[in-house]
Parts: sequence; structure tokens; C-alpha cells
Amino acid sequence: MTASATNFNTSSDYRLKENVVVIADGITRVKQLQPKRFNFIVDSDTTVDGFIAHEAQTVVPEAVTGTKDQVDEDGEAVMQVMDQSKLIPLLTAALQEAIAKIETLEIKVAAFEG
Repeated sequence: MTASATNFNTSSDYRLKENVVVIADGITRVKQLQPKRFNFIVDSDTTVDGFIAHEAQTVVPEAVTGTKDQVDEDGEAVMQVMDQSKLIPLLTAALQEAIAKIETLEIKVAAFEG
């Protein structure tokens, strides 16, 4: 942390990982996400873009902590939280798939026009 920035780092070295596979269904999974516009009850004047945790959990479970409608032993709500940075690999894979499809279509169109 500095006066102008905060860094959040996640371990990512290949030596820490196993069973590494390419995300092959990025577009399919991204299409299942349900982004929303909303405001938080405590800040009704500010509208933001985001996700409802339990909806995103079905697509990217590692991004969500907690259980839908969970309560503690006193009956108090235990809210789900979401680490939206966990969506970046999926979004990148979907974008790469989309780029590959666009490039293939561009080649076909160029061949058709030529």
C-alpha cells in the first residue's frame, strides 16, 4: 500500500499449481452470468453495476463466499460476499473465444468477397 495505491496480490506462480487446463467454455459460462444495475439499501442514491452473489455462484462458485439465505445461531443474516476479480479469467477466456470467432468470420468474408 502506498499513499496513492493499494495492491491486492494473489499467488499465481505456475509452481504452485497442478491440473492446469484451458478454459474452453468461456462464452457459454459468461452468457449464464446475470449482471444487474442496483443500489445498496444503505446507499440508495448511488446506482452501480454488479451481480447478485447467489446467481453468480452457480457460474463461478469460487467468486462467492457464503450461502444464500444463511443465518447465524442468533438468526441474524450472514451476507454472501463476492470477489469480482475471480471473474477476470472467465471473461478473458470468453473474449479470446469471441476474437477467434470474429477472425474466422473475417477470413470467410474476405474469401467470399474476393
